[in-house]
Amino acid sequence: MVSTGSSRRTFIAGTAAAAAAGGALPAGLAAAPAAAATGAGTGSAPNGRRVAVLGGGVAGLTAAHELAERGYAVTVYERRALGGKARSMDVPGSARGGRRPLPAEHGFRFIPGIYHNLPDTMRRIPFPGNANGVWDNLVAPREMMFARAAGREDLRAPIPWPEHSPAELTPEELRRALTGILQSLVRLPLHETAYFVNRVLVFLTSCDERRDQVWEHTPWWDFVRAAQMSGEYQRILAVGITRNIVATKAEEASTRTVGTLGEAFVFNLLGRGADGPPDRILNLPTNEAWIDPWEAHLRTLGVQFKIGWTVREVQYGNGRVSGVAVLDPAGARQTVTADHYVSALPVEHARRTWGAALRAADPMLGRCDKLETDWMTGIQFYLTERAPLVHGHLNCIDSAWSLTAIQQAEHWPARDFPADYGDGTAVDCLSVDISEWDKPGILYGKTAKQCTREEVAREVWAQLKASLNDTGKTLLSDSALHSWFLDPGVDGLGTPNPTNEDELLIHPTGTFHNRPSAGTRIPNFFLSGDYVAVDIDLATMEGANASARAAVNSLLDRDGSQASRCTVQPLYRAPEVESAKRHDLWRYRLGLRNAFDLG
Repeated sequence: MVSTGSSRRTFIAGTAAAAAAGGALPAGLAAAPAAAATGAGTGSAPNGRRVAVLGGGVAGLTAAHELAERGYAVTVYERRALGGKARSMDVPGSARGGRRPLPAEHGFRFIPGIYHNLPDTMRRIPFPGNANGVWDNLVAPREMMFARAAGREDLRAPIPWPEHSPAELTPEELRRALTGILQSLVRLPLHETAYFVNRVLVFLTSCDERRDQVWEHTPWWDFVRAAQMSGEYQRILAVGITRNIVATKAEEASTRTVGTLGEAFVFNLLGRGADGPPDRILNLPTNEAWIDPWEAHLRTLGVQFKIGWTVREVQYGNGRVSGVAVLDPAGARQTVTADHYVSALPVEHARRTWGAALRAADPMLGRCDKLETDWMTGIQFYLTERAPLVHGHLNCIDSAWSLTAIQQAEHWPARDFPADYGDGTAVDCLSVDISEWDKPGILYGKTAKQCTREEVAREVWAQLKASLNDTGKTLLSDSALHSWFLDPGVDGLGTPNPTNEDELLIHPTGTFHNRPSAGTRIPNFFLSGDYVAVDIDLATMEGANASARAAVNSLLDRDGSQASRCTVQPLYRAPEVESAKRHDLWRYRLGLRNAFDLG
């Protein structure tokens, strides 16, 4: 995107300054939140129909994009900044000598090849010099790593793309491929590898009814028989997969959700049904590579943005949404009116805006109260030396706080990091996601929520070093730490009531049956967000994008529009496996186990 983030809006952010006490970190940094953003505009469209989109994250921007292309007058109301959890932001006070501020984010971007709807949107967002728009800003890391602690050797694995040749997906070929992948990535006893592969085959060949009715109510921990296996098996294949990828505890996570994503990644690794490599990231900070160009393109389509406007209540009367109560940037209460309304807020914020009358009009809205969210938040460490870690993502599989990370600067070839950002001395950004906020750490013996912001930074740094510096090599050095930045959406750390404005939908058993559809019983009200039921059963940017497309299609149907419907592409389904699923449907209806299920 055109890099205008700091000049056009002020992101909610914190500072990363102040010296660390006790010498555990060099020149440590404390973050202090500050705010806000502004914007304005109303408009008309050729068809005369107006739509209010509530929320400017990936779901809201996708809905605005699809509607504007179909002739609707769209206004997006966003409380903070466009992009939601996907956006990048500036580290306040970090710029020196005419450089850009250091780039920060809620968490690192990950856009795997299993996504199809989001990449389609990215191809339709112009970017200077790119034939395929911002999609051409995606790059593929070459490898991944499981970083082990306590002196255990780290496990590195290349990502086999694009040389990989798809093989015929017979059960035996799947068994062979899965066994090879596991033996490359993890070192487990052969009988445990064989058992896990068998469980994967059970899921791959399970019919939709068995998935929806049985595996949705079976925790992943139980499905893979983790309690009967070694600690290594439990740590990697039970806890590691669920906490670091799905951000849900293995003892609670729905097997349907974990298995659906695992199935998609297996097919991606085997070269089937993929938009691209299994691991892709952006080649610039997110706002430069994607969000700012998206905003600019939507403005050319006539979309209006009201930044700094907070949605308070979706008002209901006479069988329809009659308006939306909002607070403008000055704090004054106003009422927004339109022909149609798309709620694109995260579920924990959206359901607060649904009053009793609206909920009574569609009981599906009430079921959303049962959806659960948890913390998964990022912290960035800026380094004055490139650390020789891995050319891609690393998973600190033994870390107390379930850390995953990536060094970003080597994947940003279009920018010279030290020349363009900060004070010119930071040469890399190690972006880390913290998935576990409720278990004690190794430095203070406190949970992340109980720690202050500075303690969180020290603790994460200590856990990274425990995973990476434990085999005789110093990969992360205190002397190389320039500064850090913790997502400002997290507040009140170290107090009895910590808060997080950007929680993540999690997927304990039964979640699938409480997810709403994009169309509601209210004729002019639609839902868009990663909590809405779509084919990718996980809180992702792909889910947000697909749900927005579904919401727009429902709106077009209600409006009697002749415009083309949005394509909503499901996850890839291998034809060879579909025949096994049909066989399993017959077995399921007879009350029999899956043919591969050995118990």
